[in-house]
This record gives sequence, structure tokens and C-alpha cells, in this order.
Amino acid sequence: MGLGTQIRLARLFSHESGNLFGIAVDHFVGYGNVRDGGLANLPSAVSQCMTAEPDTMTMTPGTAKHCWPAYAGDAALIVQAACWTPDDRIREQLATPADAVRLGADALAVAIGVRGETEGDFIRWLSDAVRAAAEFEMPVVAHIYPRDYSDGVRIVFTPDEIAYAVRVGIETGVDVIKVGYPGDEAAFAQIIDGCPVPVVMAGGPKEPTLHGALAQMHAGMRAGARGAVVGRNIWGDEDMARAARAYAAVIHDGANAAEALESA
Repeated sequence: MGLGTQIRLARLFSHESGNLFGIAVDHFVGYGNVRDGGLANLPSAVSQCMTAEPDTMTMTPGTAKHCWPAYAGDAALIVQAACWTPDDRIREQLATPADAVRLGADALAVAIGVRGETEGDFIRWLSDAVRAAAEFEMPVVAHIYPRDYSDGVRIVFTPDEIAYAVRVGIETGVDVIKVGYPGDEAAFAQIIDGCPVPVVMAGGPKEPTLHGALAQMHAGMRAGARGAVVGRNIWGDEDMARAARAYAAVIHDGANAAEALESA
């Protein structure tokens, strides 16, 4: 790992806690109705999320171009290189490491699905991004989502599948691995213990209550996660600024769900 990569990674994990609290507004238009929900107004969503002083913000290149300039220097920018839906209805690459450099980013995120007939294509996306990013000393943050095809297609979070997702990240040479919580603290701790790079948690899927989402995050942090990148459980909340502050309390202060909600 070269000096440039080390410096950029240090910016991602710059909080004194050593953990990363990131917010993702990188959900491409193909996910659903753009008139409803927390991302209907992207500039407003970014503004509200930034009140919680996240360490990183992950955005598609276009969102970064249009919405990030006012916040440059307030957090590390991560550019999302991929857009896809679990059923592969959309499966495209939006950005390269060179694009991320031009946008002033500190890291490139690459979201992929594993399992299924297109798994090889996604793994190639990720390995190609790692290879191209090395030229610029640009860290790659892999967002890896295992899929199950037994009844349609859905993202799954079992310990075996999360372990598989983490192994894909290790073997493609990424710098940070983002995966969902497998619902088993001991299993997650074992997975993290065997990973030579930082593992951060995905914030989704959307939980019925913010308390439940925060309790899950607290369990993942106890298991050894180095933080989280949260999307819909923040901007999908009625008070996204409060939700973001609560997540920050769990990730940086070690608060449990009740303590985080009280402090937010």
C-alpha cells in the first residue's frame, strides 16, 4: 500500500474513535419512485445528513458534482462507481477511479452482487476497479451483497453468505469491505476476526423502527465492525438529521440504541 492510499484511508477513519460513520445517498434512480421518500430532494437530504458531521458521504458522480461543492472539506467524499438492482434489471458502471480523482474523492465505492449467473461479471468489475485505482493510490470500498434465487431474487444476510461476501472482497484486493449484519453477533465477530482489512456495516435494509436499526448497529460494533455506511435507515426516517446523530452516537461513542436516541 502506497502513501497516497494510506493518507486517503486515514481521512476515511479520521475520527478519534478510529471508526467510520458514513452516510450513503448513492441510491440510483432505478431503485424506485424519485418523487417520494428521503431522497426526493437530493440537496436537502445532503444538507440534513451533514448536520450530524459524518466522516464520509458516498454519492454517485452526478450527485457529487451537483450537491457536494458546498461541503468540500467537511467530510471525505466517496464516489459510487456502480448502479445495479438485485435482479440485474440495471447493471452498469457509472464511474472509474480517474473520475473519482477528478471529483476530488478520497475513495471509490463499488457495489456488486454475488451469487447468480452474473456473479463473475461483478467480481470482474471489482477486480478491474482495484487494478485501475492502484495507479492513483485511490482506496476501493466494496459494497458486497449476496443474493438468493430460491424464490425470485433477494439480498440475504446469513452468516455463511456474509462470510462469502467478505472473502470476495479480500481476494479481489479491496481496501474496505462493506457488508450487511448477519444477525448473529458471534458469527460476525468470527468473520471480522479473519479479515485483514476493515469491515464496515451496511445500514440496510430499512428496519421497522430506528431503535431496531440502532440495536443491530450496536451489535455489529461489538462484534468488531469498524463503523458503518448508512443510507435508507437515515434518509428514510421522518427526522433524518436526528437519525444520523443517533447513528453517530452508536458508532463513535459506543452508545446503545436507547442511549443514542436519548442523546440525539
